[in-house]
Amino acid sequence: MLRATIRRSLLGVLVIGAIVFVAAPASAQTGAVKGKVVDGQGGAIDGAKIVIQSADSAARKYETKSNKKGEFFQIGLAPGNYKVSAEKDKLFQSFDVRVRLGDPMNVNFVLVAGAGAANPEEATKKAAALRASFDEAVALSQAGKNEEAIAKFNEIAVSAPTCATCFANIGAIHLKSSKYDDAEVAYKKALEVDPNLIAAKTGLMNVYNAQRKFDLAEKMAAEVAQASGGGEGGGGNPDALYNQGVVQWNANKFQEAQAAFEGAITADPNHAESHFMLGKVFINLGKLAEAAAEFETYLKLAPDGPNAKEAQTNFDALKGFIKK
Repeated sequence: MLRATIRRSLLGVLVIGAIVFVAAPASAQTGAVKGKVVDGQGGAIDGAKIVIQSADSAARKYETKSNKKGEFFQIGLAPGNYKVSAEKDKLFQSFDVRVRLGDPMNVNFVLVAGAGAANPEEATKKAAALRASFDEAVALSQAGKNEEAIAKFNEIAVSAPTCATCFANIGAIHLKSSKYDDAEVAYKKALEVDPNLIAAKTGLMNVYNAQRKFDLAEKMAAEVAQASGGGEGGGGNPDALYNQGVVQWNANKFQEAQAAFEGAITADPNHAESHFMLGKVFINLGKLAEAAAEFETYLKLAPDGPNAKEAQTNFDALKGFIKK
């Protein structure tokens, strides 16, 4: 009777709290820059020289080239300010960007054929003005001035139509305000500009989660996993697998959620939130000893984590089921 009583009590709590929004990635220690280089007609430019120069340290300079699709990707960047430039056949463009942990910073270039010699100074001034406007829009959003922030992001998009992150930020503002239809439109616009923008795909996943459109959320979670890890099931990317597990948990697909969270833990045994969610899954599957062990692991990894209080409560209720 004790087992049944405890299980029913916990299930009641878990059903009420079933909707879980995706946590920010916790494992990334460096940032990245990616983008595309095209000509005036939108055609890919192969072999453009990409230089990523830290504004904080002359020693942190990275060089790569665009591929046949015009795409480039540079990982391993310490967070900070960088100047990113593209050059091919004396055509040049550069932008000042701030690299953060997590999703790659998208920097797209348009090198116009026949426009004459490169003008780094003019390009730098234009990029600086756009960056200042972007930072202003972000500040407005953080201050809760949503309408002003949206207007500023739209203004930037007129001058820089390839600013997919502008539309993604608009989507995030609408999502925060529970304007899910508007958020969906904005995120889809971001993906029209940059089909690989993970932030927009993750945003759509959260929109569909909030609307309880779990089939669409699960599909988008799979796309996020593919983009994040480069392979089926996230390719071992713990954050992508965690995101998939959250979507499947919300859809009450507990077996699938178990597989996703276990995959995240295999990829990163210290992924605390996956241990926490796996514990909740095990409760719903009636595996109380396993659930207790996962909550105990979470408390060891994140004693002050966002779910520490719930993990402690669940562990205290279930620790008697652990076989000595």
